[in-house]
Amino acid sequence: MQKTIYSKSHRTIVARLRLARIAAGLRQTDGARKLRKQQSYISRCESGDHRLDVVELQAFAQLYGKPLSYFVE
Repeated sequence: MQKTIYSKSHRTIVARLRLARIAAGLRQTDGARKLRKQQSYISRCESGDHRLDVVELQAFAQLYGKPLSYFVE
């Protein structure tokens, strides 16, 4: 069985996470500041190195002005 971190669904989520940030006109450092995290956290999330839970994804959705459904297929 394939690990979920390498699944197509996971790749879609992290790709849309980056696209949503760019569409919101934010740099990684801007998003990190607003979430009270370090820039490396945003980088790890966008690269897929950090597996997001639903609460974290909801925070990103709110920050970027997207519905949660934007990130999931």
